[in-house]
Amino acid sequence: MEDVAIRIVDLQKSFGEQRVLDGINLEVEAGKITVIIGKSGGGKSVLLKNVIGLIKPDSGEIWIDGVETTSLSERDMNNIRMKFGMLFQEAALFDSMDLFDNVAFPLREHTKMSENEITSTVEERLKQVGLTGFSEKMPSELSGGMRKRVGLARALVLDPEIILFDEPTSALDPIISLTILDLIKQTQTYFKKTYLVISHDILGMFRIADKVAMLYNGKIIEYGTPHDIKRSTNEATKEFLNATKIPGFTGGDL
Repeated sequence: MEDVAIRIVDLQKSFGEQRVLDGINLEVEAGKITVIIGKSGGGKSVLLKNVIGLIKPDSGEIWIDGVETTSLSERDMNNIRMKFGMLFQEAALFDSMDLFDNVAFPLREHTKMSENEITSTVEERLKQVGLTGFSEKMPSELSGGMRKRVGLARALVLDPEIILFDEPTSALDPIISLTILDLIKQTQTYFKKTYLVISHDILGMFRIADKVAMLYNGKIIEYGTPHDIKRSTNEATKEFLNATKIPGFTGGDL
C-alpha cells in the first residue's frame, strides 16, 4: 500500500440546486486513523458514499491505492470495494442470523474458504472485539455496544485495506462510546489498516484520530493532527469546536 490510501481531488456533488461537496481535496494516509468532522448535514456521509462508490460525483477524482475510481464500471468498482470494510451507523446486522453467521456472511459470499476455515476466522475476529462465547446470540439479544462490536468484527473479517466508519458511537451512552472508541484504536493498532471515520462525537474522535479533516461549506478547510486543529486560528473551525464544547481548543493536547 502506498503512503496515501485515498486521494480525493476537487470532488463536486450537488443534489438539484444544493451543492453538498464543493471541491473536496483530501489525502487519507495509509495505516492511520483519519476523522472527518463538521456540522450535521454538512456532507460527511455523502463524501463517504462517494469514496465507496455508492454515489457518483458530478466531477473530480477519487484515487484508491493509486486507482482512479469515479470512471470505473460497476464490475471494476466491485473489485475496488473488496478493499473496504464498513461499520455502518446502526451496525446493519442481519436480524435473522446469529452473530457467527453475521460475521461469516462476507466470507461465504466472497471467498472459497472451507467451513472449518470460516469458523476459525470468525472466532478469531469475535475474540478480537471481546465477544468470545457470544456466537449463537441473535442481534435482538444484543445491546447497542455489542451490535457495534459485531459490526466491527464483520468489517474486519475479509482483512480489508481500508475501513470506513459511519458514526461509530451514535446512540451509545458515554461509557459504551469510550469502549467502542478504544476498540477501534486497538484494532487499528493491531491490524495497521487505514481507518476513515465520520462522527458527531467530536471529543471522542479526537481521542483516537491521527489526523482530523474539517469539512465546512462543502470544502475541507483544515487538515492536521488533533493538536493542530485545537490550535486553529480559522474562525469557522474555532466556532465549531467552541459550539461542540471541545475543551482547550485554543491550546493544549487532548
